[in-house]
Amino acid sequence: MLQLNYIRDHEAEVIERLGIKNFNGMEIIHRITLLDDKRRETQKRLDDIQSQSNILAKEIGILFKSGKTVEANHLKEQTSELKNQGKELDLEFEQIKKELDELLVRVPNLPHPSVPSGKTAEDNLQVHQEGELLPADPFLPHWDLTTKYDLIDFTTGNKITGAGFPVYKGKGARLQRALINFFLEEAIKAGYQEVQPPYMVNAASAFATGQLPDKDAQMYHVGLDDLYLIPTAEVPVTNIYRDTILKSQELPVKNVAYSACFRREAGSYGKDVRGLNRLHQFDKVEIVQIAHPDKSYEILEEMREYVAGLLRKLELPFRILKLCGGDMSFTSALTYDMEVWSSGQSRWLEVSSISNFETFQSNRLKLRFKDEAGKIHLAHTLNGSALALPRIMAALLEKNQTPEGIRIPHALIPYTGFGVIN
Repeated sequence: MLQLNYIRDHEAEVIERLGIKNFNGMEIIHRITLLDDKRRETQKRLDDIQSQSNILAKEIGILFKSGKTVEANHLKEQTSELKNQGKELDLEFEQIKKELDELLVRVPNLPHPSVPSGKTAEDNLQVHQEGELLPADPFLPHWDLTTKYDLIDFTTGNKITGAGFPVYKGKGARLQRALINFFLEEAIKAGYQEVQPPYMVNAASAFATGQLPDKDAQMYHVGLDDLYLIPTAEVPVTNIYRDTILKSQELPVKNVAYSACFRREAGSYGKDVRGLNRLHQFDKVEIVQIAHPDKSYEILEEMREYVAGLLRKLELPFRILKLCGGDMSFTSALTYDMEVWSSGQSRWLEVSSISNFETFQSNRLKLRFKDEAGKIHLAHTLNGSALALPRIMAALLEKNQTPEGIRIPHALIPYTGFGVIN
C-alpha cells in the first residue's frame, strides 16, 4: 500500500507513474487527497472540541468550588452539546477513514523509473540470454516423457483431486525431492536462513503481502476456518516480520523456504497449461529478503544473479526479462522474470519472478527498522522463486533426452543418487 503522505506530496508524479502500469489513477488519487483533507479537517474539529471540553471542565470545577452552581450548570450544558457534536464528528471521521482505506488498497505499487512501458508480456524487455536453444525435433515434450518413463501420473491425480494435481512416482518423485534439497542447500550456502512456514494463512497475512484483495479469486479459501492456502511461501515468510521493528544492523534479513503452493489459476486453459506447464498445486523454494531502502536495488540484482547461477548449475538455457508496466504484479515496483527454454515445446517457460516491492508490503505489514539515530523507517521487501519446480522439471526432462534415457545434470546427482532415468 502506498504511503498516504507520499501520495499527498507527489500527487502528479504518482498519477504519471501509475500510468506506466496502465492504471488510470487521476480520479482515485484526487479522491484520496480530498478525503485526506476532510479527515484532517474533521480531526482538527475533534481536537478543538476536546480542547474546549477540557477548558470547560476546569472552569466547572472552579465554579462548583466557589458555590456558583447556576454558572457551573450552564457550562455543563455546553459540554453536553460539545459531547454530542463530538459523537457526530467521530462517526463522520470513521466513515471518511473507511472510504479512504478502501481506496488506498485499490492503488497498485508505483513502478520503478527504469520499468519499460508496455501492456502485455510481448512488451517485456529482454536483458540477458545464454545457452543453446535446441529445436523441438527430435525432442519429445515432457508429458510424453513422464509417461514413457513412468515419472508422473496426471490421470490418477485427476481422479484423486482434479486437473492440475499430478502424482509424482518413482524417479520422478525422487527428482522432485532432489530439486527441493538442491535449491535449499544452495540458498543456505548463499547466507539464507531456512524456515518452514505454515501452508495456510489468515486474511491479515494475505492482506499484508498484497494477495488480498487483489488476488482473492486466485486463492483457495477454507471458508469454515477463514484461512487461505498459500500461493507462495512469500506470504507466510514475509509475515514473520509483520508488526516488527528491526535494527538497521540486522538488515538484510535473508530467509529461504520450501513449500507446496496452491493457485486456482482461474481462466487458464489451452495448450499452455498442458502437463507441468500450469498446476493448481506445485512445489517451490522461495527466497525472501528484508532490506534497507538504500540497498534494496543492489540486493535485487544480487538475487537475480543468484537465480541465474542456479540455472547455470542445472545446465539449462535461460533468459532474463525486465517486466513492462502492463505485465507487472499489483504489488511490485520492479520485477525480473527468469525463463528457461523448453526443447520439447520450442518455447520459453517462466520459472522465477524476482521482485522489489519497496515499502508497498512493509507499509501494510508495519515492518520497520530503527536507524543509528533512533529514527523509525519502513523497510523494503524483496522475494524470488529459487526455484519453482514444475517447469524446471519439464525443461530438464526435455533438454536431457538421450538414446540411453534422460541424463541428470551433474549438480543434481548427489541429491538424486542416480545419473540417468531409463
